Amino acid sequence: MGRPVALTVAGSDSGGGAGVQADLKTIEARGAFGASAVTALTAQNTTGVRDAAHTDPAMVREQIRAVESDLGVDAAKTGMLANAEVARAAADELAAADYPVVVDPVVVAQSGDRLLSEAGEAVVRERLLPAATLVTPNAPEAELLTGVAVETPADAVAAGESLRELGADAALVTGGHLDGDAVVDVFVGEEVREFRSPRVSGANSHGSGCTLSAAVAADLARGLDRQRAVENAEALLVRAVAHGHDLGEGTGPVHHLAGLRARADAPRALRAVRETVRAFETPAMAPLIPEVGMTVAVAPETAVEPGDVAACEGRLTRVPGGVRAPGGAALGASSHIARLLLGVRQHDQRIAAACNVRASEAVRAAVEGELCVATVDRTQEPDDAAGTMDWAAERVLTRRDGDAPEAIVDGGAHGKEPMVRLLAADAETLRERVLGVAERVDAAQSA
Repeated sequence: MGRPVALTVAGSDSGGGAGVQADLKTIEARGAFGASAVTALTAQNTTGVRDAAHTDPAMVREQIRAVESDLGVDAAKTGMLANAEVARAAADELAAADYPVVVDPVVVAQSGDRLLSEAGEAVVRERLLPAATLVTPNAPEAELLTGVAVETPADAVAAGESLRELGADAALVTGGHLDGDAVVDVFVGEEVREFRSPRVSGANSHGSGCTLSAAVAADLARGLDRQRAVENAEALLVRAVAHGHDLGEGTGPVHHLAGLRARADAPRALRAVRETVRAFETPAMAPLIPEVGMTVAVAPETAVEPGDVAACEGRLTRVPGGVRAPGGAALGASSHIARLLLGVRQHDQRIAAACNVRASEAVRAAVEGELCVATVDRTQEPDDAAGTMDWAAERVLTRRDGDAPEAIVDGGAHGKEPMVRLLAADAETLRERVLGVAERVDAAQSA
């Protein structure tokens, strides 16, 4: 079987972060082949749109037909359609299609620049929505299309239902423009479902809407059902925004290939864990091993969840004559240290490796005498905290304005062993730091 083809019918972004450029990167990242029908050219960068020129409607039709007749199309998406004539040409071709169509009703750029005329909006509403397998407006676009003011997730449900009444099979109303600590996207289709993700302060999110709709189209082209395609697209976007590119003077683009980068970097992270564990399997490390054992974790470049993080399988423990690890290394082998590492990285992306060591008086003295140390009091952890390590990372990094310490000293709590957790930019630095602590502990005990 040939590779599935996803067609994007959208405008070009000269800055590379949105439009056809974002769509093609995302479609390839999701395992489909990306083809395009360019509806407009924009002179655009991270600060805004300087100029735009629409494509002749006849050329838009011919681009779609050229792809369909030769490559075949398994799913399509629309983005910027420029004006009513171009929108009508796209609608004429896609309304008769026998493949899924995702409609991203691009009306206004993130910078505030208008990208579709009012007459064009009417064509989208009357011609494209009835052909839509899924429509993916942000809150302002949903309001323009339905007249429903969208200020809360409940409003998004009402707007989504109105979009279905206009003919769309399902709607995904995105909440990035709304207030709140979390971004809430609302899916209205076979069921109503909310997708929540932490709001990233100052996020590089240019092209986020294009990326989301392109990811859905790619998965539909691959034969996935609509709900699974939406789930995958939401996960891709969370990672893409979390690791957005710091480019330009305005809002930088999302990292369309962040998922691929995490997978590509995983072998290096796994190798680093194995090398570190081998270095720690020495009698000199025995005084540093906690009662619960030691975990070593290394985060790939664009990790966002514990399943992305490489860690030792089973904790290092004290045995007669030294220290041993029961297994090798695997992604997702740690939850505890991985969550701490990811929590720290939300504030300080320089940190990529972590481990826990015993909090004896000798170890604490060796750590506090040489390293930059922060402390956390786990007796102050609220009952409704998302997780101990998430809370600890947030507590420490907020106090330090986002700069990670080299060690976090935790005095423990009822039923929780006191612990020192060491952080580093890479596994090699972590090894040197931990073995240095072991040498100082041994020297102090020998004195």
